Amino acid sequence: MKQKLIRPTETEDAAITAAALADADNLPLTEAELAQFKRAPGRPLGRKKVSTTVRFDADVLAAMKATGKGWQTRINDVVREWVKSHPGN
Repeated sequence: MKQKLIRPTETEDAAITAAALADADNLPLTEAELAQFKRAPGRPLGRKKVSTTVRFDADVLAAMKATGKGWQTRINDVVREWVKSHPGN
């Protein structure tokens, strides 16, 4: 069963925010500090991915999977390079 998100009331939210701001050991990050964060690996923003089924030889697939996390993205990169080097195909 999917859990339901229970949002705090405005009064509860104000109390939580006030308590957080009063904690000198855990002050909110400044805009400059937030700007230092980098996006985690994952799907690139703005690119539309389409789900499909492709059949690979077992050894090719095993070799790609053996390269670790992100193997599907690496396959996409290989195909993209092929497409760039073979225009009109």
